[in-house]
Amino acid sequence: MFLRVCWYIWSIFRCHNSTICGTFPEQKIYINLQKLRKVGFRGMHSTVEDVKLESMQVKILPALQDNYMYLIVDNKTREAAVVDPVDPELVIKTVQEQNLTLNKVLTTHHHWDHAGGNEKLVKLWEKELDVYGGDDRIGALNKKVSQDDSFTIGSLNVRCLSTPCHTTGHICYHVTAGDGKGEGAVFTGDTLFQGGCGRFFEGTPEEMYEALCTKLSALPDSTKVFCGHEYTLQNMSFARHVEPDNESIQQRIEWAKLRRASQDPTVPSTIGEEKIWNPFMRVHEASVQKHAGGATDPIITMGKLRKEKDNFKA
Repeated sequence: MFLRVCWYIWSIFRCHNSTICGTFPEQKIYINLQKLRKVGFRGMHSTVEDVKLESMQVKILPALQDNYMYLIVDNKTREAAVVDPVDPELVIKTVQEQNLTLNKVLTTHHHWDHAGGNEKLVKLWEKELDVYGGDDRIGALNKKVSQDDSFTIGSLNVRCLSTPCHTTGHICYHVTAGDGKGEGAVFTGDTLFQGGCGRFFEGTPEEMYEALCTKLSALPDSTKVFCGHEYTLQNMSFARHVEPDNESIQQRIEWAKLRRASQDPTVPSTIGEEKIWNPFMRVHEASVQKHAGGATDPIITMGKLRKEKDNFKA
C-alpha cells in the first residue's frame, strides 16, 4: 500500500507538459493537491463529477481502470437510478452522502465490468431494487426490457433502445424530463463511445449501423451521451487517422488532453457532436468511405472501419 501511495503522489506531480518540466508553479501544485484529495488513494482513474441538466443531475462515478458508472437523479423527487454499478460500495456511499432514494439499476449489458456489481449491490442495499437489462446473463436481473419499453425514475421518463452488436442483449437508456422538454441524456454502455463504438463481439456491421445511425442518431442533437469507458483519446486518435482534415476532431483531442492531464472525465459529449467527429456515425460521408476503401455502402464502410480499428495503434 505504501509503495502504491508513493507512486500515486509521484504520478500526480510528474510533468504533463514538457514546456514546464522542472518547474512546479504554486497554483499547479495546489490544483493537483485538490485532485489528490478528491480522487484519493483508491486508484480511481478520474474525479467524481456532476453534470446538471434542467430536469436531472448525472453523477459521474469512475470505476475499475477506465469504466464509468452513473447516478441519475431526478431533480424534483431526488429519486435515483444507477447505471452499471460495478463498484457497489462507491454507489452506496454516494447515495447516502447525497441523501437519495435509490430504487433502480440500469444495466447496459452482461459483461462483468458493467454488470458484475449487480448482485452485491442488491445484497448490500437494504431496500428493494429493480434491476433492468436486456439479457438473461445479467446478474440479479428482475426487469427484462426490450426496444421501446419504458419506465420512470421519479418524474423522469426512460425509454429503452435495443442496440445489439457488442452483445446480443445490449440496451441503451434514453432519459428525458416527464414533459419531454429540456435536455435529455442517453447512457450507451459499450455501444457508442465518444469518437468510437464497441467491438462487434456478438453482432454484425448491420446491427451496429442500426444502433448508431438509425436509433441513436434519431435522438435530438442536444442529447448528452454518457458512455461506459474513458476511451476518448484512443478513439479520437483513430478518428483523426480516418479524417485527418476534420478540425473538430483535432480540437476535441486537445481539449481531452487537458481534461485527462487533471484526471477529469471527458464525458459527456452530445449526439450532435458525435455526428461531427465519430467515424462510425459518419459512414455516409465521402471522406470516411474513401478512407475505408471507397465503397459507398455505409454498412460495408462500418465493417471495414471496425476491422481496422481492432488492430489500430495510436
